[in-house]
Amino acid sequence: MPPNSFARAATARIQVLAAAAELDFLDTQSIVLPVQITPLEAWTLMHARPLPGLSLAFWLRDAVSARFGVKRIGGISGRPHREVQPGSMLDFFLVEAVSDEVLTLTVRDRHLDVMTCISSASGVLSVTSSVQTHNLFGRLYMVPVRPAHRLIVAIMLKRLRQDLARRRAAG
Repeated sequence: MPPNSFARAATARIQVLAAAAELDFLDTQSIVLPVQITPLEAWTLMHARPLPGLSLAFWLRDAVSARFGVKRIGGISGRPHREVQPGSMLDFFLVEAVSDEVLTLTVRDRHLDVMTCISSASGVLSVTSSVQTHNLFGRLYMVPVRPAHRLIVAIMLKRLRQDLARRRAAG
């Protein structure tokens, strides 16, 4: 796929909270899919095998954030999800939109709003996260989350691509 086609496919259906200039964090990472899957299938596969240390990170997040009135989220369950509807919960995320091409999830509180959009189009899967902070705690919260999020998504996408390539090779 030519570079411009990859960029167009990667951004075809991405949803974000606001214009880029209004965001405190924006990250989009994409992979070329060895086999086509829906965004919900991608979510399920990426969370089927938790990354080492991720449950500890969520525990630490909850322990620190709860002191500032932030609801505990407990982390990602890893349960397979075959179907979700707008308005339902996917772990601690509210499902805003779901289709064969887009899964949009949000978490909103008084400190920050988060939107994660998984899109799948033209053989490209993209994970885009956007954040708007509302106060000092939200900005401080993002200091460790910003680099950690980028690394976690990169590792999860790499593992997903490898798993799908093995699945394709196995027949």
